[in-house]
Amino acid sequence: MAAAGVVSGKIIYEQEGVYIHSSSGKANDQDSLISGILRVLEKDAEVIVDWRPLDDALDSSSILYAGKDSSSVVEWTQAPKERAHRGSEHQSSYEAEWDMVTTVSFKKKPHTNGDAPSHRNGKSKWSFLFSLADLKSIKQSKEGMGWSYLVFCLKDDVVLPALHFHQGDSKLLIESLGKYVVLCESSQDSRTLLVNCQNKSLSQSFENLLDEPAYGLIQKIKKDPYTATMVGFSKVTNYIFDSLRGSDPSTHQRPPSEMADFLSDAIPGLKINQQEEPGFEVITRIDLGERPVVQRREPVSLEEWTKSLDSEGRLLNVESMKQMIFRGGLSHSLRKQAWKFLLGYFPWDSTKEERTQLQKQKTDEYFRMKLQWKSVSEAQEKRNSRLRDYRSLIEKDVNRTDRTNKFYEGQDNPGLILLHDILMTYCMYDFDLGYVQGMSDLLSPLLYVMENEVDAFWCFASYMDQMHQNFEEQMQGMKTQLIQLSTLLRLLDSGFCSYLESQDSGYLYFCFRWLLIRFKREFSFLDILRLWEVMWTELPCKNFHLLLCCAILESEKQQIMEKHYGFNEILKHINELSMKIDVEDILCKAEAISLQMAQCKELPQAVCEILGLQDSEVTTPDSDTDENVGTPCPVSAFPSSTLPVVAASEAKEDSPAQTLASPNACRLTPA
Repeated sequence: MAAAGVVSGKIIYEQEGVYIHSSSGKANDQDSLISGILRVLEKDAEVIVDWRPLDDALDSSSILYAGKDSSSVVEWTQAPKERAHRGSEHQSSYEAEWDMVTTVSFKKKPHTNGDAPSHRNGKSKWSFLFSLADLKSIKQSKEGMGWSYLVFCLKDDVVLPALHFHQGDSKLLIESLGKYVVLCESSQDSRTLLVNCQNKSLSQSFENLLDEPAYGLIQKIKKDPYTATMVGFSKVTNYIFDSLRGSDPSTHQRPPSEMADFLSDAIPGLKINQQEEPGFEVITRIDLGERPVVQRREPVSLEEWTKSLDSEGRLLNVESMKQMIFRGGLSHSLRKQAWKFLLGYFPWDSTKEERTQLQKQKTDEYFRMKLQWKSVSEAQEKRNSRLRDYRSLIEKDVNRTDRTNKFYEGQDNPGLILLHDILMTYCMYDFDLGYVQGMSDLLSPLLYVMENEVDAFWCFASYMDQMHQNFEEQMQGMKTQLIQLSTLLRLLDSGFCSYLESQDSGYLYFCFRWLLIRFKREFSFLDILRLWEVMWTELPCKNFHLLLCCAILESEKQQIMEKHYGFNEILKHINELSMKIDVEDILCKAEAISLQMAQCKELPQAVCEILGLQDSEVTTPDSDTDENVGTPCPVSAFPSSTLPVVAASEAKEDSPAQTLASPNACRLTPA
């Protein structure tokens, strides 16, 4: 057991109100209750469990708390330095009248317990910490016997003092530890959890694989494939087979095909590789022609944006601006303005005055919804299971927010609190959908860019209008996208598709997380800002995000096939691409694929529908015009001057409004 010094690292779990009863069991001495804080931290690839008395653990000048006024509205007050820095700006904002709801405090009330005497002297001797690798077992208290407690026993048979959880119970701690070690119930004592260390190194490498011990894997995926996917479905390797096999040696040779069948059952009705399925169009090998080379431009600058506005603040050429954003993205200083247009919060043709009035209206609407759940009492919430469940899910997801961005650093960061509040308010806005795991991933970049609770909420609501099908209970949106992705990939490279199918990977489940939250966990925080703003232009075609998936898979095809990756290796390899993908390179490849398809004369109807391609009027063989003109040709949203190859579709003689550049080429257009 290491010495109990100050430990730094990524906080995985933190709980105050965890007590040591230092004199427990002595008949003539009342218990001395020592209040402390329990943490689980990641440091240098090691997981540390650390308990120390509260006085030693806290720096009250740097921790937040949320107090409540008489109306049950959370009240935050800013620390002196921040108040001085932002005070005048904040008071002049259109949200000033709602300060009672949105202010922030950076001081934590000192912990007190009226039943516990203060024992400052001698507390530090009870501090302890140990590596999770040294843990042998955990003894749990009996249910219904007062405060829950845990006793840690280490491998050297050192038994640590019992930790009593006066605030809440110990289940969350067990769940947190279960992400790093396999905890199994002892056959001799149901209250004792044994640490199965033979899988420690493997399970530790799959952080957040599960929210529960490994033996619940199958039930978890069947019950909630969204959650299983979000917390590491694509990270599954042999670990998933170990969980399936259990301890039965007769099952140790379970073939990957059985696992593929099991995965297909997780989303009923999803069959994407079987050409005999109803509604499938058999995609035969088609010559797509040469793929053009695409280059991207510099991000749109604030100066370029300003020059595109008229005297009333209205954009002069919306389509031209969208194309500039698609080809280069936005400079960061411009995002706060432009994203409101891209997401539909601001109408593209609105004036500055109209947008100001809209913001005032939306501010009032937002805070009225926020007050609805802020004013719910604990007794009321106990009778509202849906609201209670939403809050629980949101709190869990917010605690998992990516902390690599300074905006969300720290356990009680104001940004994290705002994430929680916005998501709870969204449950009031769309109570039918409520909250589903993964939504916080879509919100966190929006709040970071907007730096404003109200604007972030309405941008998020607009984004969810686009994404809601991904989160619906029947998962129809996810089924459709996986089927569409398989169709596109088969057209681009039928050989690669056949290889994936031969390795029981044709279901493309490893792309599930990409689609669910639009690559949020695959790119760095700053890269995802660029990727999303490009996709929000809805150029150059419908479902451009599916072409991004194709571009990534195409980039990895050579390694997957040359190294003969099987089912496990493919899943592991795709997962390990996270944070290693070049966003500009993938955007170029995906655009090039779209242009390549635009120039193809014989695209299958299924592909035309997926990409929103509009067929030209097909001339029948009996018509007087050249029979070669009868090929369906898509139409593009880009003007011909922006395409690497001049492209247009043949017009009918009775359609003089169509201006044409060439008789045989094709273009793309948003649906």
